[in-house]
Amino acid sequence: MEITQDKKENHYILEVRAINSFYGKAHILHDLSLEMEKGSVAVLLGRNGVGKSTTLKSIMGIVIPKRGEIIFKGRSILGLPSYKICALGLGYVPEDRRIFTGLTIMENLEVGRRPPRKGFEPWTPDRIFKLFPNLKNMKNRLGGQISGGEQQMLSIARTLMGNPELIILDEPSEGLAPVIVDQLGEAIIELKKEGVSILLAEQNLNFARSICDKVFIVDHGRVCFDNAICNLTEEVCEQYLAV
Repeated sequence: MEITQDKKENHYILEVRAINSFYGKAHILHDLSLEMEKGSVAVLLGRNGVGKSTTLKSIMGIVIPKRGEIIFKGRSILGLPSYKICALGLGYVPEDRRIFTGLTIMENLEVGRRPPRKGFEPWTPDRIFKLFPNLKNMKNRLGGQISGGEQQMLSIARTLMGNPELIILDEPSEGLAPVIVDQLGEAIIELKKEGVSILLAEQNLNFARSICDKVFIVDHGRVCFDNAICNLTEEVCEQYLAV
C-alpha cells in the first residue's frame, strides 16, 4: 500500500502514527507516534518497562500493532512479515545480538548479505572492517569465541551486509566496557555520514547525547517528549528518566 505524502513529509524515512500494541491482553503502547528524518540518528529514552523495545519490535513486525500505521519510505509496512520489512531496507539489531556462535565472523557476515540498493554503495567485508577494525584480525574466529563488545559489533556488521537504509538498535551499549561504547559511538557517527538513518533504544544518556540528533522519551507506552536532543533539559530527565 502506498501512502500519499505532502511535500512537508517527504524528508521522513519513518513515520509511526498512533500505534497500539499488545502482549496478549496487556496493552503496552497507547497511540504512540514518532517521525524520523532521513539521515538522522534518533533515540528512544525511558525507564525500564515503558515500551521502548516494544516500539522497535512493532516497527519490525515482530509485534503487530492492533491499531495505527507505520510508514517506511512512503509505504505502509504495518502487518508485513519481518523478512519483507527487512527486504525493503530496514535492519534490526536485537538486544540479545543473536549472532551465530558456531560460525566465523566472515560466515556471519555472509549470512547477512543481500543485493545492493540502487543509489547506495553496497556494504562489503572490506567496508565493514574499516568501520569495525577490531573484527578484521579475527575474521576467521568463531562468533562464540569473541567478547560481548565484539559480538555487538558483529551483529551490527551483519545487519549492514543487508544494505539497510535505516537500522534499529535495541540497547546497543548495554553491558559494554566504556572503551567499546566509545568505539560503537564512533561507528554510529560514521554510519550517519554514510547516509544510514539510525533509531536506537538506550539507557545510557551520555552515550545518547554524544551521537543523537533527536530524542523521543517514552513513558507508559506514549511518546511524552519529542525534540532535538540538545533541548533535553535536566528537569525533563528528572521527570521521566530518574530512577
